[in-house]
Amino acid sequence: MTENAELAPTDAILPLEWRIDDGLTDYPTALAAMQARSAAIRAGSASELVWLVEQPPLYTAGTSAKPQDLQEPNRFPTYDAGRGGQWTYHGPGQRTAYVMLDLTRPHGQVKPRDVRSYVCGLEEWMIRTLDRFNIRGERREGRVGIWVVDPATRGESKIGAIGVRVSRWVSWHGIALNAEPNLAHFGGIVPCGIPEHGVTSIHAQGVLVTMEEVDSALRACWDEVFGAS
Repeated sequence: MTENAELAPTDAILPLEWRIDDGLTDYPTALAAMQARSAAIRAGSASELVWLVEQPPLYTAGTSAKPQDLQEPNRFPTYDAGRGGQWTYHGPGQRTAYVMLDLTRPHGQVKPRDVRSYVCGLEEWMIRTLDRFNIRGERREGRVGIWVVDPATRGESKIGAIGVRVSRWVSWHGIALNAEPNLAHFGGIVPCGIPEHGVTSIHAQGVLVTMEEVDSALRACWDEVFGAS
């Protein structure tokens, strides 16, 4: 080592990476990639990642999924996701954000080693993103995800889902925000095990945004909640 060489600090934090996939991302491929990246983050050999994808039509089962809530088992491929939660649909027109963070340290409003605070941060991220399009997203006690209320009927519909897994304090899986999916595709499951409420999207709320606009809003609102990256 020369006299002027500098040792890199062993606790240096790599900058957060943002990745947006083109086309449709195969679910088993995504699952394997998340597992590998989470392990690398834990080992300190890779940066944290927010990975934005669309996927072909499919249903995923969380660890609390009930078999009877898969009402059309032959409609689309089904996968055990390994995340928390129940049945969820993924498909074109839905922006899925897989979030891999080291939760041993704070991220903006999110406290370290606090899964509840992390989930609250994901909720706030979607609420602020929807607000960019003048859509009021709301939390509901006892129901994970983000909801909108029809001002005429006062009926509630889910517009954003959350399903996470935390392995040795590294998060994976994340959120699914409905931009313009085929809402009829949700009919093959009881979404998140809640039969009494519907599912909606940004387009169904009369806001005809592009996926690129949704991505821009997600990126801007991330810094507001999780801190600048």
